[in-house]
Amino acid sequence: MAQRLDTSSISFTALYTGQVWVRNGLSGPGFRTPAGALLYGAMTPFEAVGKRLMGGNIRTFLLQRHHLIDARLEALIADHPDLQIVEIACGLSPRGSRLRARHPGIDYVEADLPDMARRKQRLLARQGTLDDRHRVETVNILVADGEHSVAALLRRLDPARPVAVVTEGLINYFDLATISPFWARLAEGLKAFPRGVYLTDNYPLYANMRFHRTLKTLGGLLGALSRSNVAFHFDSDRATRAHFREQGFAALTVHDPADYYGTLPIPRTRGTPMVRILEAEAA
Repeated sequence: MAQRLDTSSISFTALYTGQVWVRNGLSGPGFRTPAGALLYGAMTPFEAVGKRLMGGNIRTFLLQRHHLIDARLEALIADHPDLQIVEIACGLSPRGSRLRARHPGIDYVEADLPDMARRKQRLLARQGTLDDRHRVETVNILVADGEHSVAALLRRLDPARPVAVVTEGLINYFDLATISPFWARLAEGLKAFPRGVYLTDNYPLYANMRFHRTLKTLGGLLGALSRSNVAFHFDSDRATRAHFREQGFAALTVHDPADYYGTLPIPRTRGTPMVRILEAEAA
């Protein structure tokens, strides 16, 4: 079956994730939603069981990935104080508001499908954080051209300044054949800038990973709840790097949250973390 162009059916996960950020001090109260709070309460017993049995749960991995992406962006901003950041599938992410307050020299574009983009526009307008350097736009990663394409979004940026593109909580909802053309178009678009970096979370299925079968089962459950296909793309870091080179990226670094336990305020898992952060450089 062909992948739908409208992926708004996964927005319930954005509500839950948004509430996780609120409850852990990463978001302000303006990002709280009644539906997110309800989902958070409903998931609490299952999260407790997951942490007890697996040494980590969904909330653990959400916080690991968010803190690690933040840290990589902070490093990029240190190198490029005029960095332009584009967060695709921004949902209820507080990252744009947080980074713009901390680094007034950056530009931040939040982008999502039409319904979520309108919702984020209203939320940020109420907070008074929108201006010509922090804005919300509509994007659909599955379209190759047109005003809502990633290529068009990148063309509206300053070509003389470096760019970082972020997708968090997005790519594992698409199989490899569907998401790869987006990566290829993104790699090509980022070549127009002095430096182009792509940051995303990914959930690989390494053969030696604890709870390998459990992770596949959880992916199937999440897919059923969100009416989407949850895919696990790679079985090794080597395969991940090779695939990103095939899409046109010059290099890829795979970040393991466990390597940052001593330097970032992230929760620890028992055994190997299930999430990785991919940092791809355009040629």
